[in-house]
Amino acid sequence: MTEDPTDNGHEHGDDAPDEDGGHAPDDHEHAGDHSHDDHHHHDIHELGVAVLTVSSSRNIDEDAAGDAIIDTVTDAGHEMAVRELVTDDYDKVQGAVDRFVTRDDTDCVITTGGTGVTPDDVTIEAIEPLFEKRLPGFGELFRTLSYDDIGTKVVGTRAVAGVADGVPVFCLPGSESAVRLGTEEIIVEEAPHLAGLAKREEEPDDADEADLDDAE
Repeated sequence: MTEDPTDNGHEHGDDAPDEDGGHAPDDHEHAGDHSHDDHHHHDIHELGVAVLTVSSSRNIDEDAAGDAIIDTVTDAGHEMAVRELVTDDYDKVQGAVDRFVTRDDTDCVITTGGTGVTPDDVTIEAIEPLFEKRLPGFGELFRTLSYDDIGTKVVGTRAVAGVADGVPVFCLPGSESAVRLGTEEIIVEEAPHLAGLAKREEEPDDADEADLDDAE
C-alpha cells in the first residue's frame, strides 16, 4: 500500500452607573463567568480509547503509529480499551470500528492508516457510513497543521472524524509523525469534550420544564 502523503514527515446590555460613577456588574458578566464551566461539565476526563491500525504491510509488533497513539493518550491520563490491526479490507475495517463503538469501555476510537488515495486505501469509505454526525473541522485543522511539515502534499490525505453510535471516531494517516500531530495537537485536546457531548442524554429546555411543572 502506498503511504499517505503525511507519511513523508511528518453576545450586551447597557451597564447602569453605580454610586461611585462606575458601572455595576451586569448579569451578562456573571453569566460569562460560568459559561466555560457549563460548556465543559459533560467532559469525560478519563477516556477509554480504542485503537485500530489499518495496514497490509505491518503487524502489531511493528506498529509505530499505533504505539504513538497509545503513548500519547495514556500520557494524557486516558486508557487504552482495545487495540487491533486489520488489513486494508472494507469489511474488516468497518466491522472493527462498529464493534469498538458498541463497547462499554470505549469512549473514543482512533484509527491510523488507509486514508490516502491508492485503490487499497478504504478506511474512509468503510467508516464514514457509520457516522451519525460528521466533524469536518477535524480534517480541516489536521491538514492546516500538516501543511507546515509537508506543504501542498496535504491535498492527498483524507483524514476525517465523526460520531458513530455516540462515540467520536478519528481517522488519521499511517505515519507515526502524522499520528503524533493529530493525537497530540487535536484529539487529546478535544476528545474528552466531544465524547461527553456525544454521550449526553437530551436535557429538557426551559419550555419543557415549565410544561412539566404545570402538569404537576
